[in-house]
This record gives sequence, C-alpha cells and structure tokens, in this order.
Amino acid sequence: MQKILGYIRRACQEFDLIEDGDKIAVGVSGGKDSLVLLAGLARMRRFYEKKYELFAVTLDPRFGKEDGDYSAVERLCAELDVPFTLVPTDIAEIVFDIRKEPSPCSLCAKMRRGALHDAAKSLGCNKLALGHNYDDAIETFMMNLFQEGRIGCFAPMSYLSRKDITVIRPLVFAPEHAVISCAKRNGFEIVKSKCPADKHTTRQTMKEFLSALEHENHGVKQRIFGAMRKGNIDRWGYR
Repeated sequence: MQKILGYIRRACQEFDLIEDGDKIAVGVSGGKDSLVLLAGLARMRRFYEKKYELFAVTLDPRFGKEDGDYSAVERLCAELDVPFTLVPTDIAEIVFDIRKEPSPCSLCAKMRRGALHDAAKSLGCNKLALGHNYDDAIETFMMNLFQEGRIGCFAPMSYLSRKDITVIRPLVFAPEHAVISCAKRNGFEIVKSKCPADKHTTRQTMKEFLSALEHENHGVKQRIFGAMRKGNIDRWGYR
C-alpha cells in the first residue's frame, strides 16, 4: 500500500486534486482499481496536509435484472470507516435489452457517469474520484489516436459545470501491475464483472496491443506517457 499511497499523493500534489474541506465521492465498482483507490484515499486521510471526507458510491447495473452482490465492498468500507451507498440502476436492461447496443461500452459509460454524478451530488460531495490508472491513460490516448484520429485523453482533473462537480483521478501515476499487486497483498475481495462485454472490448484489444509493443520495445508506454505530459495533452503537462 505504501507504493500506492506514494502514487496517489504525487498525483494529488502535482494536479491539485484535493483541497481542504473537500467532500469526495469515490466511484467503487468492486474492481481492483476502485478498491485500491478507495483504500488509498481512506488511509491517506491520516497524514495528508489537506483534510477531506470520503463517501463510497457503488452503481449496480443489475445484469439480468437481478441485484448484484456488493457485500465485499460494503465490508471494506466498514473497515475503512467510509460511508457506503449502493445505487440500483436499470443500466444493463437499457443497454443490452432495450437498446440492444452492438457496441455497448460508450452508452454504458455515459449512463454510469451521469448516475455517479447525481449520486455524488445527492451526498453533498463537490468531487468525484474515479480509479483510472497510468495504463488506462495511455490506452485512452492511443484509442483516441487510432480510432478517432485525434490527440486527446481524459484529464487528471476536470470541472463539470452542468453538474457543478469536479472529477479527479488520483491513481493516474499508478501502473496497473502495482494496482494488481496491492489488491492481492491486501486481500481485497474483487467483485467479478457480470457484463457480457467484459474482456471483449476495444480497450482490451488496445491493452493487448500495447503489451505486445512494450514487450518488443521496452519503455514505449513510458515514452507515450511522457509525450502526453510534454505536450500538455488535456492538462497532463508538468508544472
């Protein structure tokens, strides 16, 4: 956990992600990234120079119109002394049954973002923390380049004026292998995704492509990330 705390603290300081008095909702899907992010932010409260409150929010897409089991997330929240909110939704039914989306990820992500923003606001939070890691940033940049022909990525921090909430991504310096290691070492119970598209997405294809590229050209991901920062792509620039 010490390495993860270092990555989180660095991101918070470099991008000014957290301010005194912030009320932060953490989007917790039950996957490794969100669990590690939640635990890291919860433990960082003890020593970080800015004081903040945390709230965990889990959206249940309700695959097969059945409630998901997020008891593992609830137990972790109790251990970390973080209030837990479970929000049932009809996202799975809308995306897969009603709309029958051939490429469901885009609509699903849009609906999840909207539901998370609303849940965070209902809890009185001014910020929403998401668990995107270092590898996610590189994959998103490359997906935008290859598929849309544009230079862009999500930002480490972005203010959404329509919702009056700021989205932060404190895990952006943490490589995926460090997140996986942390989750295993701490015995976090992963909630397995029931999404029919899981492991069959464009992101998964890009992940495998970059892994092969890294194997052949060691350090290529680091160089891509460095280029994003040097070019100040979507506020990724150095101070």
